[in-house]
Amino acid sequence: MLNLIRVFIKVVELGSFSKTASVLNMAPSSVARNIDSLESELGVTLFKRSTRQLLLTEDGQQFCERAEKLLADADDLVSSMQQVNQEPEGVLKISAFESFGRQCISPLLPEFLARYPKVKIEIELDNQVIDLNGENVDLGIRIGRPSDSNLRARMLFTNHTILCASPEYLAKFGMPKAPADLSEHNCLTLANSRQRCYWYFKKNKQITKVGVQGNLSSKGGSPLLEAALHDGGMLLMSKWMTVDYIGDGKLVECLPQWQASAYEGASAEVYAVYHGSKYQRPALRAFIDFLVEKLSMENKTVY
Repeated sequence: MLNLIRVFIKVVELGSFSKTASVLNMAPSSVARNIDSLESELGVTLFKRSTRQLLLTEDGQQFCERAEKLLADADDLVSSMQQVNQEPEGVLKISAFESFGRQCISPLLPEFLARYPKVKIEIELDNQVIDLNGENVDLGIRIGRPSDSNLRARMLFTNHTILCASPEYLAKFGMPKAPADLSEHNCLTLANSRQRCYWYFKKNKQITKVGVQGNLSSKGGSPLLEAALHDGGMLLMSKWMTVDYIGDGKLVECLPQWQASAYEGASAEVYAVYHGSKYQRPALRAFIDFLVEKLSMENKTVY
């Protein structure tokens, strides 16, 4: 039926069977039979025909408006399916925040590149949020869904945070028994533009925020983690970044009954963010699927 609709659209565009026949390399009688067949299938009359002119009926006008969209969607579908079968290749430019990229993305790259040998990856680890619309970057890793409607996002996993410190630090300064106790501790904080830093805690329906301060702040998490491991203070950091150290006893989880966050009302989800074009390049689609596969597997046991 789609072929019949294509002939119908061309007749509407050109205004005659003979012109349509010439453009489509068909006999005029074949064009007429196509229209007859379409009208028979639809059970309506699409054209008022005379020797001088060819006019759309009201039904024909209504059908034409929706038929154009139908053909466009059909062409889009065919194009997308053709891309599915294309082998991933070319350069992928990726941006990830430093600590997550170093610990969670970089170790996965050799396996991906072995799976897709025609792909080349350029990765940038930076704690600045890259403008994907302004920069030549294919994929960014971000915490929280982007507000930019021109970008698309696919969730990789839920990012939980843990309050922790080294056993030596806790032995010297004491284990906090409530969030308010943190105001008396040296807290290692992520740098921000606010004059005062707050950490947020939730337990059931109880929500509290605590003003914290300390002698070290950083835009990235790695310096803070190193400081905590060397007895430098209280650390509020992503579980994926601290879980191994907690497992081997180098860090101790504090206030585990509270859900902690460094950001008020912030999304606790990590997303792969990319340009909102209609079709993804096969290499980009393959890499996003790969990240979802690998990180969701680790998420079951780690995050």
